[in-house]
Amino acid sequence: MRIKMPEPFTFEGGKRAVLLLHGFTGNSADVRMLGRFLEKKGYTCHAPHYKGHGVPPEELVHTGPEDWWKDVLEGYEFLKKRGHDEIAVAGLSLGGVFSLKLGYTHPVKGIIPMCAPMYIKSEEVMYKGVLEYAREFKKREGKPEDQIEQEMAEFAKTPMKTLKSLQELIADVRNHVDMIYAPIFVVQGRHDKMINIDSANIIYNNVQSDVKKIKWYEESGHVITLDKEKDQLHEDVYQFLEQLNWQE
Repeated sequence: MRIKMPEPFTFEGGKRAVLLLHGFTGNSADVRMLGRFLEKKGYTCHAPHYKGHGVPPEELVHTGPEDWWKDVLEGYEFLKKRGHDEIAVAGLSLGGVFSLKLGYTHPVKGIIPMCAPMYIKSEEVMYKGVLEYAREFKKREGKPEDQIEQEMAEFAKTPMKTLKSLQELIADVRNHVDMIYAPIFVVQGRHDKMINIDSANIIYNNVQSDVKKIKWYEESGHVITLDKEKDQLHEDVYQFLEQLNWQE
């Protein structure tokens, strides 16, 4: 049975806006529950999809961080055009990296990076993750095992130039986090096996924000927005947003 793929979403909640950003090989489902929670609390939430995400993995390999950054900026502008002058940004993993980048390139009300990597993984490890994602995607499409194997063999021949660019993006953002002055809430799962969890300390220690907070979630892994402590995370994010000096 073919499973319907998640779509980008906009939940209209009120004047205050939050841009929600998913991870690499992820999609809007990463942040949908958080978006629904915040909508009920009076926040408008918008989650774009990056190019090549939420579609067959063959399309992912022909895109890269420059495309995805463009999608982030379009999401930001989308909220601006709808009359939201004050925008906070929250992102998971790669989305967290982009939330930091947005924090030193555009005016944002607050930043919530969740399990955002600041260390570079080897291309080999990253590539393995892409292959796992591709296989899982094909299973979700309801394809038979022999067809999946055939397509995976073909997929493995495709060069992944994206991974090098991704490493460069992370290194670049890490070099610029000391240009961040907006209020920030750094979120990290203690059992995150996908990234080096010391990334959270690098972000927290280097941002220049007067208002900054870090929280370790002791029972959570990398996709913290869908993990055991998600309800607590939702509440913490909401409390952080409520403390910001919104104009209205």
